[in-house]
Amino acid sequence: MTAKKRVSLRVSNTKQLEFLGQQYLEEPEIQLFIYDDKGYTENSAYKWPPSGEAFPPNKVSWLNVHGIHDVDLVYGICNSIDIPRFVIQDIVDINQRNKIQFLDNHIFFSIKSMLPGDNEELEVEQISFILGKNLLLSFQEKKGDHFEHVRVRIRNDNGLVRKKGADFLLFLLLEGIIENYYTTIDAFDDTVKGAITTIPKLDPDPRIVVKIEELKRKIQRVKKNLMSLKDSLMTVEKGISSLIEKEQMKYFIDVKENCLYLLDIIMSLEGRLDAAENLFFSLQGHRMNQVMTTLTIMAAIFIPLTFMAGIYGMNFENMPELGWRYGYYGVLGLMATVALLMLLYFRRRKWF
Repeated sequence: MTAKKRVSLRVSNTKQLEFLGQQYLEEPEIQLFIYDDKGYTENSAYKWPPSGEAFPPNKVSWLNVHGIHDVDLVYGICNSIDIPRFVIQDIVDINQRNKIQFLDNHIFFSIKSMLPGDNEELEVEQISFILGKNLLLSFQEKKGDHFEHVRVRIRNDNGLVRKKGADFLLFLLLEGIIENYYTTIDAFDDTVKGAITTIPKLDPDPRIVVKIEELKRKIQRVKKNLMSLKDSLMTVEKGISSLIEKEQMKYFIDVKENCLYLLDIIMSLEGRLDAAENLFFSLQGHRMNQVMTTLTIMAAIFIPLTFMAGIYGMNFENMPELGWRYGYYGVLGLMATVALLMLLYFRRRKWF
């Protein structure tokens, strides 16, 4: 059951912590994996606090929390491994940007996951990681399938995950989030193609410009998060912390390269949207010029006709042809001849 209201919860300690965001679950859900190259244990309904030792030091432990609205729970888990209070506040505040912080014995990583949602809106979720020695904590706002493929790897002993440490596990989880960015940008690409296809129609809908501006805003949001993620990974690349072994550094560099590739695609999408917007205004300008040309030609044809009508509408007694039996038809014929000659002239000059 999803609660749409904004929730604010506090714990009474030396300093107060506050959850800022939307509550998506009635109760938090915790999953715990403990594994090594010989086997694994999985508890999909883990309860905190544990009755005994939570994280054995000689195996890799991955504790994942769905639902960060329970500040007491988040505080209890983090406090058990001496995580500073300001980091805990960053976990329960979803308004954080992607960032990385190196602590004494841990690395804190905050990242936004983005997926296309209903009505072309973005589904944004903040996911926080705390990496320690043989330990990885992950905190998610809501329950999703971001990391199910990693769980399957652990269960089936696929790949290297059970043979490596918590830093490699962090890489796999980051890679899963990057896949969400690929999905989002692919959806943007399809939307951009649809918008561009609509523009060359004879009478393009002006609402297409509004749609283009909305797309630009969403793409800019994705771009901003990817850039901050890239900056965080560049910090990891410097090798500041020993928690990420040099052997695993190539995997994090690969995630950074994926960010750069996605940023290149985003720049291409932005360029195509700018070109589409310029094309729309060019087509609108061309259409307006055609309308003005048509109106100008019509006005130019009727100017001499109006002149003749004005002359023959005067009430002088001694005007020529007033007594002529076919004078009315003669004047109409003259007007038609003048109009036809002017149309032929305009046509020869290719004015229409």
